[in-house]
Amino acid sequence: MSLAAYCIICCRRIGTLTPPPKSTTYRRDIRNVIKFTGSLILGGSLFLTYEVWALKKSLTLDTQVVEREKMKSYIYVDTVSLDDRENYGITYQARKELHKAVRKVLATSAKILRGPFADPFSTVDVEDHECAVWLLLRKSQSGDRAARLQAVQEMSEIHHWHDYQYRIIAQACDLRTLIGLARSKESDPRFFLPPPPLPSLKEDSSIEEELRQLLASLPQTEIDECIQYFTSLALSESSQSLAAQKGGLWCFGGNGLPYAESFGEVPSATVEMFCLEALVKHSEISTHCDQIEANGGLQLLQRLYQLHKDCPKIQRNIMRIIGNMALNERLHSTIVRSGWVSILAEAMKSRRIMEASHAARTLANLDRETMREKYHDGVYVLHPQYRTSQPIKADVLFIHGLMGAAFKTWRQQDSEQVLTEKILEDEARYSTCWPKTWLARDCPALRIISVEYDTSLSDWRTRCPVERKSIAFRSNELLRKLRAAGVGDRPVIWVSHSMGGLLVKKMLLEASKKPEMSTVINNTRGIIFYSVPHHGSHLAEYSVNIRYLLFPSLEVKELSKDSPALKTLQDDFLEFAKDKNFQVLNFVETLPTYIGSMIKLHVVPVESADLGIGDLIPVDVDHLNICKPKKKDAFLYQRTLQFICETLAKDLES
Repeated sequence: MSLAAYCIICCRRIGTLTPPPKSTTYRRDIRNVIKFTGSLILGGSLFLTYEVWALKKSLTLDTQVVEREKMKSYIYVDTVSLDDRENYGITYQARKELHKAVRKVLATSAKILRGPFADPFSTVDVEDHECAVWLLLRKSQSGDRAARLQAVQEMSEIHHWHDYQYRIIAQACDLRTLIGLARSKESDPRFFLPPPPLPSLKEDSSIEEELRQLLASLPQTEIDECIQYFTSLALSESSQSLAAQKGGLWCFGGNGLPYAESFGEVPSATVEMFCLEALVKHSEISTHCDQIEANGGLQLLQRLYQLHKDCPKIQRNIMRIIGNMALNERLHSTIVRSGWVSILAEAMKSRRIMEASHAARTLANLDRETMREKYHDGVYVLHPQYRTSQPIKADVLFIHGLMGAAFKTWRQQDSEQVLTEKILEDEARYSTCWPKTWLARDCPALRIISVEYDTSLSDWRTRCPVERKSIAFRSNELLRKLRAAGVGDRPVIWVSHSMGGLLVKKMLLEASKKPEMSTVINNTRGIIFYSVPHHGSHLAEYSVNIRYLLFPSLEVKELSKDSPALKTLQDDFLEFAKDKNFQVLNFVETLPTYIGSMIKLHVVPVESADLGIGDLIPVDVDHLNICKPKKKDAFLYQRTLQFICETLAKDLES
């Protein structure tokens, strides 16, 4: 305004003066033009300098992200307020137009000079209320890891944005950010785009047939006998099912008989389970994971997962396959692009512990930003399952026994008054896994891991009849998996039930012989044994009387009182534990256990549960309930908690 007023005054003065000589007038006009032009140039330069300085302080973004965003199929509609008080004046509009002009000039100059687009000007046309979105997005892609983690945490705590703002992040964020949001407990589900549309099934085909084709496409050489067994069984059963569905030959006899009889009820679920079990085994081989991905396995498994939302067993096997594939970092981008992260993020929030734990394992394997550990099939983290700022100072490992499982073995003792529906409604009333619900709350600085492996009482009931896994074989397999999960990097307490205690003893002895496993021994602080048959069990002696034990499995035979391997294990470990000064707590049942409906048996007598060191505490329960406290304030749980806290007292304080 001052510049315009000055120009008007000069013009008026020129017009009112008496005409001087021509030469004097000409020089005066030149001076006035120079003054006017100089003032204009100086004022404009100062204005542009101020604007450039202001822009340098504004948000910076990677322009490639913006360009990628423009190519997306979503259309975002900004909400416009109807309140006139929120409209900006002419000054704001003028500055905004100038910003756009500067951006165009810079973009044009960058193209002409083939130079990079200056970062300070990459967001000059972003609305003020959008700055927070793009600032967090830029921060999440910073070269500083701490800044990236903070950005993800800040995103997860935001719950007041509009839908389109969450979708902007969902489409423009990178793989690390998306996985980080999925592993953040409070993340808004709108951060996750729905999975992309699945390809249509081939004409005159079915999911069952495509699953069979996927399995048949995998290499059948250089695989162990158990994988061969599962593969051949799945292919033969699926062939019989397809023939029956298409009106072909019916199967009477062989393995197919019981399943052929059930085709009228669930014609595909049984066959799909066979195929999935075979794929679980194949997915443990890295090169086979590549084949599964290349042949469209991720999309096929996703279709199957969505189709069987009412069948947790099928969904768990699918999660196991995806979790195994996630062990291979080269497949991470493919897994994310196929839409699995949104499915896993939803499963993580499930109230069913098994579903949430399977999803947590897969996401932990995908998260290379905060995780160094890798969780192989059968190793599940019960706490913490999300990213956390709580420092983890020690590990507690739970190892089940014969016919046990990673979750059901450690549930609260069953009660006739507690119904399944009520369990889901009130977790405080009944715990389906007390290490996760009780121990995690009482000791939040612990990482709690539960291990699962296949066992059977009889060779008739084994899942793989060609599989003969001794305690020595299983201990080496589990030790390898646990070391990959970082067990040994922190102080450790082992908690075991029945045969699981024998595995713990064998694992520690094997680790003591391997230099690369020395940290496992050095960091072992204590062991809890729930009715572990250190000196053998009566279980194998009843093999003739009990139909399930007519052909006892190798695991049961090794529990025999006269087993030389068991005696050697006990003698070696007792000497080893005394030398290392391990803290030990032993529980033992005093009541007999019903095996089937025909006989009851005192599985582990008091004298067999006595390791020779540590306290031995008899409890008035049977063998199955010795590791299942009735309630949180029951003696069984409180004594266990006391042992863990006292043994790890120094480690938890540091």
